[in-house]
Amino acid sequence: MALKITAGCVNCWACEPLCPSAAIEPASPHFRIDPAACSECAGEYADPQCASICPIEGAIVDASGAALNPPGSLTGIPPGLLEQTRARIQAR
Repeated sequence: MALKITAGCVNCWACEPLCPSAAIEPASPHFRIDPAACSECAGEYADPQCASICPIEGAIVDASGAALNPPGSLTGIPPGLLEQTRARIQAR
């Protein structure tokens, strides 16, 4: 069991102090989760604390690579609508 921080991480430091197992550490180019220490907060919290505070969609993934905060989960903007809007703006 271990979560992973992706390249989308902006090193905001929000997750590091919340990790009950102290598995999150500063690294270059972004924070990393020590897989040997990460418990995914099982038995302590209903949701992994790092994902509950992370302000970046898709920055924390589970062992299968699924984002814990997938696109649209924080902004409420459906991913398809966001892509359509970007395409319209770029077409101008």
